[in-house]
Amino acid sequence: MPMHDWTKVRAGTYHNFHYRWIAAIMDKLNTGILPAGYFAMAEQVIGGPEPDVVTLKLSGDSSPSGSAAATIALDEPKTKPVASFVMAADTERYASKANRVVVRHELGEVLAVIEIVSPGNKNSRHAIRSLVDKSVDLLFEGINLLVIDPLPPTPRDPQGIHPLIWSEVTDQPFELPADRPLTIVAYQAGPIKTAYVEPIAVGQPLPTMPLFLQGEYYVDLPLEQTYQDTWDVLPKELRRLVE
Repeated sequence: MPMHDWTKVRAGTYHNFHYRWIAAIMDKLNTGILPAGYFAMAEQVIGGPEPDVVTLKLSGDSSPSGSAAATIALDEPKTKPVASFVMAADTERYASKANRVVVRHELGEVLAVIEIVSPGNKNSRHAIRSLVDKSVDLLFEGINLLVIDPLPPTPRDPQGIHPLIWSEVTDQPFELPADRPLTIVAYQAGPIKTAYVEPIAVGQPLPTMPLFLQGEYYVDLPLEQTYQDTWDVLPKELRRLVE
């Protein structure tokens, strides 16, 4: 299933797909990808703007079998993720900023956040700044992040969302390939902040991306399958507008 050109439809039509895609990603994580004691929830309030999907580790006092599930040890991955661009922050320019979000959830510890960019995130300078600030705050709170941007760059993000986020972390430059203007980025919050960047284009399948949970440990999230599952239940009348 190739990525579609969502600029062909109005924001409300895209939002319908966006809403279902969030649910498909959450369901995929909760049906065999996340280890025991870890779970995903959609559109949860965690102390700042509302993210699309939150990955949590169950609190010890909420576990039906005591604290065993909450203290599960995650094995180190055998290999590091592979991406078109891997950018590790050798120095961090944002670390001295005082104003941070407080990442909390009543059910457990927040480990990762997934954000699917919408037209509303790009329709003003304030909106795009809010998205960037939220993303950077999460990274410096030790929360891993996966940003899916299926929309082309605008004058407010001429190289996509990633350089705006990454420039708050380090001075490393980044330029999108001209033939792949859409971006999906997995951010590892620690021990070294690292970005795994996959540029894609309309008509290309979506990659499987790492979703980091703790340190070097990650799970593979098959975005292509979640996108296909969402597309399969989209009304034919709406599909025609995009195809």
